[in-house]
Amino acid sequence: MTLASTAPQGTTTASPQRGPLLSVQNLRVWFELRKWGFGVAGYVRAVDGVSFDLDYGEAIAIVGESGCGKSSLMRTILGLHRPREGRILFEGQDIFAGGREGLRRYRMKVGYVQQDPYGALPPFMSVRRILEEPLILAGVRDKRERMERIIQVLEEVKLSPPQDFLPKFPHMLSGGQQQRVVIARAIIRNPKLLVADEPVSMLDASVRVEILKLLRQIQEAHNLAVIYITHDLSTVRYFSERIFVMYAGQIVEKAPTDELLKNPSHPYTRALLAAIPDPDAENARKLREVPPGEPPSLVNPPSGCRFHPRCPAFMQGLCEVKEPPEFEVAPDHLTACWLYDVSVSHKAST
Repeated sequence: MTLASTAPQGTTTASPQRGPLLSVQNLRVWFELRKWGFGVAGYVRAVDGVSFDLDYGEAIAIVGESGCGKSSLMRTILGLHRPREGRILFEGQDIFAGGREGLRRYRMKVGYVQQDPYGALPPFMSVRRILEEPLILAGVRDKRERMERIIQVLEEVKLSPPQDFLPKFPHMLSGGQQQRVVIARAIIRNPKLLVADEPVSMLDASVRVEILKLLRQIQEAHNLAVIYITHDLSTVRYFSERIFVMYAGQIVEKAPTDELLKNPSHPYTRALLAAIPDPDAENARKLREVPPGEPPSLVNPPSGCRFHPRCPAFMQGLCEVKEPPEFEVAPDHLTACWLYDVSVSHKAST
């Protein structure tokens, strides 16, 4: 039994398509700061001018340290925050244009894998009830059809035999089994888009690669588009086709996964790669060069390039004055850094 062959009532199983499934256009998500509850004292610029396209069946990773805005971006894509500016188009339609009913229809096509599986699963519900609820909300009235679908997805996420897991409650499962139930719930309505928010950060190291490989298998088998949110560049090679690096509410580098890992161009991306733990004991003894200071405040972000206060390649009179556009440093490899402006490089060399 396969996902495509037994789509529940109210869902569709489209054949593989090309082009953008999701288009994020100049997105800005700002949160108001109020002084003593009266008047706006400022804004937290959590997402500030983010644009990208996600194709049907493509997996991308959005990477950055805590506080960079990737979770706010993810929640806005899920329709939980409304943007101050910009649009999110899903299959060519603005997800917020249709009101509450339009958002409900959109969310039926989107699956969500949470970071903390134990916190994501209601402790008073059995696995059967947890997986049955999304189908009831989708309008699947036939109990037999719901049970067939539940058994199907449990087998899909490698919880076998399914009958052993149906009566269990979340506290009776291991962390890895809980996350498999979360994944099963996310895919049970045959979504077109899956958003995975740090899906392995709460799991043991021995389980992480196994869960990522499972997600990859599901993605490839059913032509799912996936947005993988993470702070850990060491895991993206197992999962994504492209990487977007976020810093202080903006995307500073976009590239195919292998290209970015081999040839990181933005100084911040290089710092993230340098921070990956090295299993080699000899290398572990070496001091690594990391940028000084802390990530900037998103209430009052630095002018110009937001990384310039910490950047080892800072160019005075430019980096702190003008925000860099994206430069193409290789095919499909874009970097928002003045180091790659030919005119600036020429002036610096002379």
